[in-house]
Amino acid sequence: MMKKGKIFSALIAVTITGGLLASCGSSNAKNASSAKASPTKITAVGSTALQPLVEQAAKDYQNKHSNVTINVQGGGSGTGLSQIQSGAVTIGNSDIFAAQQTGITASKLVDHRVAVVGMTPVVNRDVTVKNLTMAQLKAIFTGKVTNWKQVGGKDEKINVVNRAQGSGTRATFEAAVLKGAKALKAQEQDSNGTVQKIVSSTPGTISYLAFSYVNKNIKALSIDNVKPTATNVTTNKWQIWSYEHMYTKGQPNAATQKFLNYIDSKQVQNGLVQKLGYISVHDMQVTKNAAGTVKQQ
Repeated sequence: MMKKGKIFSALIAVTITGGLLASCGSSNAKNASSAKASPTKITAVGSTALQPLVEQAAKDYQNKHSNVTINVQGGGSGTGLSQIQSGAVTIGNSDIFAAQQTGITASKLVDHRVAVVGMTPVVNRDVTVKNLTMAQLKAIFTGKVTNWKQVGGKDEKINVVNRAQGSGTRATFEAAVLKGAKALKAQEQDSNGTVQKIVSSTPGTISYLAFSYVNKNIKALSIDNVKPTATNVTTNKWQIWSYEHMYTKGQPNAATQKFLNYIDSKQVQNGLVQKLGYISVHDMQVTKNAAGTVKQQ
């Protein structure tokens, strides 16, 4: 029969061991809870044409993932590409391929194409012209045509507003319209939003915008009697368009990949993308490479 002293010692040992295990379990649970609640920050910078989509997608995503904070900023495609290359941001948003931007080593970046954006010439609503030929549009933006009367409109000076150097929207527009010709010196603005306001408030003005920025206060022009519609973009009948890229420096971390997957999901591609005036990458019947070559899918 075990002595009372030994029984007492054994009980103490069991109590201490149980307490340690409970404490350890509690600690592990706290650590697991802490890890689960650890906040994640994602910063996406660049293209103002893509900005409305990323901002709204980020807002919707954060509503479902309270531990994720997504900061979306503009600045233009050139800024997005330079910032992601330097590692200053999580995602670099761009209207153009990284290989098209001077000073960017595209091989170090990973391209995530999340949408397609159509771009259209837009004018103040006082302009009576509704359609231009591609040659006329080129002549306006190279300074050879300076009055709306020269292209079938009323006698009114044409006020050209261009996008700033480094803008992906400008690069896309000039590649499709100017085809290497030099643009005239004109007022330059660094965002779609600013251009939208200037065109709507200044008679005789022409510029160009992503479809998502066209509203009732300005007028989009047809080119060669082709209307700027999503359907015409999908077949390349409307030729001024680009992919919307979200670049990462190397493969994205798990949290960033989940956000990118969300943007590429059917929920966003068939909903938010179309609602905001973009075109789903999955609806395209053609592909375009960095050299601008278009091929049937």
